[in-house]
Amino acid sequence: MSAIPGPALAPIGAARRGDWIQTFTGQRFWPLDPHPAEIAIEDIAHALAMKCRYGGHCLAFYSVAEHSVLLSQAVEARHARWALLHDAAEAYLADVPRPVKPELTGWKAIEAAVMRAVCLRFGLDTQEPAEVKAADTAILADEKWQVMAEGPAWGAIPARGLGVAVRCLPPPEAKALFLARFAELFGEARHG
Repeated sequence: MSAIPGPALAPIGAARRGDWIQTFTGQRFWPLDPHPAEIAIEDIAHALAMKCRYGGHCLAFYSVAEHSVLLSQAVEARHARWALLHDAAEAYLADVPRPVKPELTGWKAIEAAVMRAVCLRFGLDTQEPAEVKAADTAILADEKWQVMAEGPAWGAIPARGLGVAVRCLPPPEAKALFLARFAELFGEARHG
C-alpha cells in the first residue's frame, strides 16, 4: 500500500493554485488545488459515467463508472468503498491510459492530490489497499476479452481475471448504478 502524497490542503478562501473547471453540479473545482469540501459524489458519478475506458477504443461504450462498480463488487467487503472510488480523481481530470501516465511530468502528483481530497471527503484511508490495486489489474483480463477487439496479448495482465460480467451500460444507467452502489456502501449521510 502506498500513501497518497500531497501538501497540506490550503484553507478555503485562500488564493488557489491554477484555474478551475465547472463540474456537472455547477460548482467550481480547482484540479491543481483540490479541497475535500468541493468534492461531490454526483459530480464523480456523472463524470465517470460519461468517460469510456481504454481511451474509447472499446467495441462498445464501457464507462469508468461501470468499471468502478464491478471492482467494488469483486473485492472483499472491507475494501469495497475504496474500490468504488479508486478512479474518482478521473472525474476531475481525465482517464489517462496506463502506458502514458508515467510519461506525463507532474501527472502523478496532480492525480494523487485529487485522490487524497476524495479520500478525506469520504472518510477513506489515504493508502490504497493492495487488494484494490491487485483487483484493478486483474479486471483487465475480464475487460480485454469482453470489450476489446481481438489483438495482441497484453503483457501486464494476469491470465485469469476477476470473473466479472461487463454490461457496457449507457451513461445514465452507469451513473444510476454507481450512485446506488455508493448509497449501499456509504449510506445517505455521505451523499452530499
